[in-house]
Amino acid sequence: MTRDARATDGISDRDIRHSAGPASGGGGDDGATGATGRHFGSDVSTRADIDRAALATTTAGQHAVAEVCTEVGQTDPAAAGDGGDLVAPPRDIVGRIVGIMARLRDPERGCEWDRVQTFETIAPYTIEEAYEVADAIARGDMTDLKDELGDLLLQVVFHSRIAEEAGLFDLGDVVDAISDKMERRHPHIFGDAEVGGHHLWEQVKAAERREKTGQGGALAGVALGLPALARAEKLQKRAARVGFDWPDAAGPRAKIDEELAEVEAASDADRMEEVGDLLFSVVNWARHLGIDPEAALRAANAKFERRFAAMEAEDANFGDRTLAELEEAWVRAKISPLP
Repeated sequence: MTRDARATDGISDRDIRHSAGPASGGGGDDGATGATGRHFGSDVSTRADIDRAALATTTAGQHAVAEVCTEVGQTDPAAAGDGGDLVAPPRDIVGRIVGIMARLRDPERGCEWDRVQTFETIAPYTIEEAYEVADAIARGDMTDLKDELGDLLLQVVFHSRIAEEAGLFDLGDVVDAISDKMERRHPHIFGDAEVGGHHLWEQVKAAERREKTGQGGALAGVALGLPALARAEKLQKRAARVGFDWPDAAGPRAKIDEELAEVEAASDADRMEEVGDLLFSVVNWARHLGIDPEAALRAANAKFERRFAAMEAEDANFGDRTLAELEEAWVRAKISPLP
């Protein structure tokens, strides 16, 4: 079976016609219909399920779109436009994956694993994929970056599909929301503001936070799900914007000594809290030095891995060495050129 044939396998005439009639209103119960079609099938909204319109980029998909065109009196998909009933875009960038996700989530024909997932069960995968994107960038592997960006996009499509099934929103709404946000945050480009800059950006974001959370406080809206180091840095930056910050790096550096002494003096019950304060101070110092603490720790992890691997490669009986021998091997690994 060809790739194009596989893409349309199981997509019936009934599926295509389901949303082609004037009574459908762009809705439907058997695919990525409704608002998704509105946003990703151009003017396909009340004419064809996005699953099918997306296939216009494939050979088999052209036949499916042509069939819909015939039903609505438009014989040439490419000719539709300027008020035509159906517009098959030259390349529907995300329509194919939207259709695939709809198929995977189908209650009867879908994948057993995909169709039972929830926001909560796939959230860890979303975080993991974001880290894998960052990892590909750090390694300078652009081929892998392409794949990882696709994996991350899949997470967006997955969450959007779950939301659509619950009647909350769909992928089109997600794209509209971020498009509106970017236009709103760049009034000097898309609006009447004469100048932009960081100050204007922060004003717009503060207004958004007030609308979203009911409060426009400097720390409002900092995501709880961020990695702890990244969230600490963001909280500190937010506080600094309203003047709550040391004038230079000497302040947080002295704070580290203070917090370290408190860790050493703390009881077992209080030590965890004091270690947290110490780490927060280290992040603050790094910020004042212009260093991304998350990136710095990631680099340190990678360096440790390389050196430890060099120690293991040096001796097949690595696990039987004494601590003193391991320390000597570690020193050699440190002074050896890193690969």
